[in-house]
Amino acid sequence: MEIVVDDLTGPEIAGFLDEHVREMRSITPLESKHALDIEGLRRPEITFWSVLDGRTPVGCGALKRLDAHHAELKAMRTTSARKRSGIASMLLEHIIAEAGRMGFSRLSLETGSDDFFLPARRLYEKFGFDYCEPFADYTHDPNSTYMTRTL
Repeated sequence: MEIVVDDLTGPEIAGFLDEHVREMRSITPLESKHALDIEGLRRPEITFWSVLDGRTPVGCGALKRLDAHHAELKAMRTTSARKRSGIASMLLEHIIAEAGRMGFSRLSLETGSDDFFLPARRLYEKFGFDYCEPFADYTHDPNSTYMTRTL
């Protein structure tokens, strides 16, 4: 497996992200869905990584620049068939290291508050993220949980 910066032009990653957005829409009310579609992930302030097994995407994650010192973790996903296999930990470790290399001193995220997202929240806790108030343009939302950590 390898982690690569992805320009989001391949059909494999497009399908992978479409599945992600569909799943988030099925779990989270539309007004609380913050998952970016492929066009949203192509914005210049976002760096996107794919985890590839050969040519097949098995995971992804992104970093969105909020300001010179603060970035947001976006689009973390592992394919259903590979959940709990270490892909998310490997990718999160990579993104945290890259965020530090890019000069960020804080990394924050929004994830769901539903039980479906409990494994994700536990993963973020394991990597030193603490619960926090909404950041950037987020507001209090019973369907969202906000976490942050210093780098």
